[in-house]
Formats: sequence, C-alpha cells, structure tokens
Amino acid sequence: MKLHWIPAASLALLLGACQRPQPAPTDQKPEPQATALRDHIQEPLNKAHAVQAATDQAADDQRKAIDAATQ
Repeated sequence: MKLHWIPAASLALLLGACQRPQPAPTDQKPEPQATALRDHIQEPLNKAHAVQAATDQAADDQRKAIDAATQ
C-alpha cells in the first residue's frame, strides 16, 4: 500500500531528467537565405509605388490647370 509513491517518484525523476540540450551560443546571426525571392517580389511593388506617385502628381497638375483656367 505504501509503495504507490515509488513509481510516481521514479516517473517524476525520469521526466525531470528528459530536457532538451541547450543550443550552442552563436556570436553572429545567420545571414538571410531568401533575399533573392523577397527582392523579386518587392520589385513590382516598388515600381507600382513609383507609377502611383507619378499619376498622383499628374492629377494634381491637371487639377491646378483646370482651377487656373476656370478663374
């Protein structure tokens, strides 16, 4: 009857000993591997932003020309 704690204590000790090994500390971070893919995806987005800025500027110039002509 009093031997019920022995398996529980053994199990607790075994589970306590099962830990992951600590990773070795590194002084520098690894270099990113996916920069080419990211750059390839980002290129059309940057181009679209530039086109949007040019379109906004042209619309602003046209609006100013219309305002100047109607006054």
